[in-house]
Amino acid sequence: MELNTIKPATGAKHSRRRVGRGIGSGLGKTAGRGHKGQKSRSGGYHKVGFEGGQMPLQRRLPKRGFKSHLLQFNAEINLTDLERLAADDVDMLTLKAAGLVSQLAKVVKVVKTGELTKKVSLKGIGATAGAKAAIEAAGGSVA
Repeated sequence: MELNTIKPATGAKHSRRRVGRGIGSGLGKTAGRGHKGQKSRSGGYHKVGFEGGQMPLQRRLPKRGFKSHLLQFNAEINLTDLERLAADDVDMLTLKAAGLVSQLAKVVKVVKTGELTKKVSLKGIGATAGAKAAIEAAGGSVA
């Protein structure tokens, strides 16, 4: 293969359709728009979702659900994550440095999923009742 022999793949290039250039082209006179009606006029077409005046689908369906934008500031970790973590004293900075919670997180809570065998003391981190019991059973503390 040489630089002067490179060409696009077969069928990759299409020539533009030039409409309204005489009847011999097959796309003259009405230029493929048919006769009369809204779609034949210049600048005349409906907006997306318009159903001819009928109540559009996005307005017929009920509104449902809500997702708080504050959820991005909440995070949770489980007991298995605490087990894998090298530190004995765990606070927000430790978790962010380890990549267990996002940098945006302001509130972190430990949930009872998995097992915890080592002693861990939490500072400034919440825990569910079950997780707190598991941490204290392993000799740790939640402050």
